[in-house]
Amino acid sequence: MKFLFVISSVALTVLSWGMYGPVLHRGQQDMDHTRLLPFFFVGVAYFFIAVAVPAAILRTRGESGSWTTGGGFWSLLAGAAGAFGALGIILAFESGGSPFYVMPIVFGGAPIVNSLITARMNRLTRQIGPVFIAGLMMVILGAVTVLIFKPSSASNSGDSASVHWIWLISAIAGTVLCWGAYGPFLHRGQMKMDGSRLRPLLCVGLAYFAIAVVVPTMLLSGGMDGGWGAFRVGGTCWSLAAGAAGVLGSLGIIMAFNWGGKPIYVMPLVFGGAPVINTFWAIFRRSDDGSISPFFWAGLILVIGGSALVLVFSPKGSNGQKKNQSPKKETSPPADASDAPPPYSKVELQQDMGSDNRPQDQEMATSSDPYPDEHPQGN
Repeated sequence: MKFLFVISSVALTVLSWGMYGPVLHRGQQDMDHTRLLPFFFVGVAYFFIAVAVPAAILRTRGESGSWTTGGGFWSLLAGAAGAFGALGIILAFESGGSPFYVMPIVFGGAPIVNSLITARMNRLTRQIGPVFIAGLMMVILGAVTVLIFKPSSASNSGDSASVHWIWLISAIAGTVLCWGAYGPFLHRGQMKMDGSRLRPLLCVGLAYFAIAVVVPTMLLSGGMDGGWGAFRVGGTCWSLAAGAAGVLGSLGIIMAFNWGGKPIYVMPLVFGGAPVINTFWAIFRRSDDGSISPFFWAGLILVIGGSALVLVFSPKGSNGQKKNQSPKKETSPPADASDAPPPYSKVELQQDMGSDNRPQDQEMATSSDPYPDEHPQGN
């Protein structure tokens, strides 16, 4: 039953984060392609949903778990990683990228970083096998193919006039690193808070508020990025919706962890399913009838297939547990051997009673002299 709850929580995150990129891109378009204003309203959505609501529930109803310094640190670190990843998405769109191919690359690279960080935090790097590396290479090859054969549509005419490849690749790489670290950091924070769900989410919301609301407010008030002049109601609604999708995705991950899910497979499932939702939504939103190159689909399949290999063959630590248990099984026979006198006492009793048990007599004779050939040579 818990497995069904884990899958349902993962599905919530897949749907929410799959829609995150297109919705955020729409908000940025409606605000004259500014960077700080959409980021600001994403942070506002996080504050209301991930800070105000959990704080009210904790104060009125409470929750199992407890506040700890370590749990707060790791949860705040996860929120900072998520916020900087959201900023990286906005910068990628500003550099001329489209959610049609930016999000699949991000969602394909993040599980690799997730698995590597999880393996490093749990000291499982030696268990990384060749199939895992093959999956990593598939994701890289698929990402390059998606970039080369990305569809060009009239619906993207409102994007930047040219693609700034250095900034685009840097923004995508930064988002991959940040969102790949998000799951392991959040899981560590939740475990240090005794499995609490609302406390880690509240810390994530506080980190978002500090990075995506406080800092942009100061920069916008100083006139950076056009100041508050690019404010639009439509862009605000779309940006708030993107923030809400991000919060729901974070809540789905926390719920999956709370039901027993592990980041070693929860996060790859999320990052493998979200690009599918993103791609189909982008196709649905296309306003032209231009064809999509089959190489683009091949690259997308490589990204998703590589993510699946990373999921299945990522180090999970089960072998290490078996090795730790094996010495206990090896030491158990000597403990049983200490109870051996009773059988020998039975043999002696049978000999005293004159029982004619030759095989046992022979075993006793051989056991008393395990090296019969050595005694004649010694004499």
